[in-house]
Amino acid sequence: MLNLLLIRHALTDSVGKRLSGRLPGVSLNNTGREQAQQLASRLANVPLAAIYSSPLERAVETAEPVANLHNLKTLISPDFLEIDFGDWTNATFEKLQGQTQFQHFNSFRSQTRIPGGEMMLEAQTRIIAGIEKLYHQHQQQTIAVVSHSDLIKAALAYYGGIHLDMFQRIEISPASVSVIQIFPETAKILVINDTGDLKI
Repeated sequence: MLNLLLIRHALTDSVGKRLSGRLPGVSLNNTGREQAQQLASRLANVPLAAIYSSPLERAVETAEPVANLHNLKTLISPDFLEIDFGDWTNATFEKLQGQTQFQHFNSFRSQTRIPGGEMMLEAQTRIIAGIEKLYHQHQQQTIAVVSHSDLIKAALAYYGGIHLDMFQRIEISPASVSVIQIFPETAKILVINDTGDLKI
């Protein structure tokens, strides 16, 4: 069995305004840095054996305070990298709202390819493959993965048997924690989008 904490990176200036995607150099803002410190405090009593992170700065900056408190090294994995938003990278939501392809992407996620980027199904396959590797490496342990909103939603949808076209019904806030227990024969989603005191 694996206890898996899925953590969304903390707040940046782009959250809710534009699709940062894989754009380099997007760091936490002041509020985000405070959220990352608060996250570390919230997880202080969780017996973490390892912490993994998307390679992007905002994820690593969120992971670091948690890793430091637990005397761990943040392990970088491309399996947990943000979805490739291709031509939409760094576009504002205001600009994207009127695009038919973006509307299709939000209503038919399972089938719509981002122009020049990934399909949501490909991103889901990537994060689940990454989690499967960790499942075999960390039996009977609790670990954390710091990733991105859509990737975490995709993982929760997979383990919860939720169709990708409905995964927007799952809310994943900055610096939130979701918890999944993975067993050989099943999985249990214990927590979704916790942003306060976490009790495991």
